[in-house]
Amino acid sequence: MKVLGIESTAHTLGIGVVDEDEIHCNVKSMFEPDEGGIHPREASEHHYQKALQIINEVDQKTEFELSEIDAVAFSQGPGIQQCLEIGVVIARTLALKYSAELIGVNHCLAHISIGTRTTEAENPTTLYVSGGNTQIVEFRSGRYRVIGETLDTALGNALDKLARKLSYPHPGGPEIEKLAEKTDEIIETTYPIKGMDLSYSGLVTDMERKVGDEKDEVVANTFQEYAYSAAVEALERAMAQSQSSEALLTGGVAMNTRLREMVTKMCEERGAKAYFPPPEYCMDNGTMIAHQGLIQAKAGDRTEIEDSQVDPNWRPDEVKVSWI
Repeated sequence: MKVLGIESTAHTLGIGVVDEDEIHCNVKSMFEPDEGGIHPREASEHHYQKALQIINEVDQKTEFELSEIDAVAFSQGPGIQQCLEIGVVIARTLALKYSAELIGVNHCLAHISIGTRTTEAENPTTLYVSGGNTQIVEFRSGRYRVIGETLDTALGNALDKLARKLSYPHPGGPEIEKLAEKTDEIIETTYPIKGMDLSYSGLVTDMERKVGDEKDEVVANTFQEYAYSAAVEALERAMAQSQSSEALLTGGVAMNTRLREMVTKMCEERGAKAYFPPPEYCMDNGTMIAHQGLIQAKAGDRTEIEDSQVDPNWRPDEVKVSWI
């Protein structure tokens, strides 16, 4: 079965094509704001303008005609409303054009499923960290459960806020990482764990206040050490609760080297295994949507056009799981 997937939840418009045996293509274009964060109207306009170009590139890169696809999957949520709307219009159009099934998928679960496809993880406890989401997710009793999550700012968004204060453009995570690598020094600040949950707003505010009083690299390193330690602590608690022996780190922030080191060390101390998708599948991409659509399609999951409206607040623990 060949499935085309469309990702459009935020700053990335991506299209990928997969079947059971192969990832055929993974094409994307990222909206980069001139300053500040992601503006919904500007990001959606970017997706609208780039859509045909990306579809044509996908058509050129696949060794078969797009008319041969069996299903079109799309990010139905969560995400930015305006951006999601562009994706669903593209999906409906292609599904009708090629007489293919339409499949709405949860963006968060797509990050998990591409992680299990591209690694040896089978039923991991997942730390999903991105610009818009920070959650610890496990499959328990027939449903994905959110074991812990941020109570306010997502980790990726917190990184972007601090980077803007330091005069770096979006996305800010890579710049914070480069700065942090210049020093081992950290200073005292608020620790962002709240039981099984996380709270990054206080940490990022405190670090913003210290910009100018402390060296930039010390601010960046302190933020990383506190923010990532708290996330990994919550991940370990979740693994202890369920006696899990697998940890999966995914989402855009999962590309951070220091965070990967922390997850690896924690798993080694527990006698567990740590898994990380390739970087191109950590960040938002159409391939993960295609793969999630594939496993749902094989389970008989379909979305009628009248039921394909997007849901910007669609949580992974609200998804009815038919494929496991």
